Amino acid sequence: MNATYEPLGVVSDRRALILVLNNRATAVEDSGRILRYERGEVALPAVIRLHKFVRIPYRHTIPLSRRAIFARDGGRCVYCQATATSVDHVVPRSRGGVHHWENVVSCCQKCNHVKADKTLKELGWKLRTLPREPVGVAWRILGTSRAERSWIPYLEPYGVASASA
Repeated sequence: MNATYEPLGVVSDRRALILVLNNRATAVEDSGRILRYERGEVALPAVIRLHKFVRIPYRHTIPLSRRAIFARDGGRCVYCQATATSVDHVVPRSRGGVHHWENVVSCCQKCNHVKADKTLKELGWKLRTLPREPVGVAWRILGTSRAERSWIPYLEPYGVASASA
């Protein structure tokens, strides 16, 4: 996190520990894991806050990726709520659908196979939630990394309710 508690990104355990030991960051929450060495031990941080503010350029769009789609949809199939294992185009690409946030959803293999290149109207199916482009800083983190439950309290102010990436 930035000095203002704004989520910045994900770093390795090693990088986080180096930042804390070099007094460039403070451990806000421990991961519960201990690193033991010859002369002692140290707790590995799960969340760190930088001491100095880091200005980051604003990116208008969040990259469309499989992981980001699963994070947006909670890791569940938008048709039947089973565990999502694939990505589906609501309007099939064979029928002019585009690969865009509003047309791509996560779904289970069974629903994806049944739907194939049919439209929802042809099948009589309805989406449980309308797909849309996620907004906010926290989605960049969830869409590009493994999410941990301990991060959620720090991501909630930015529109994230669960760690389902």
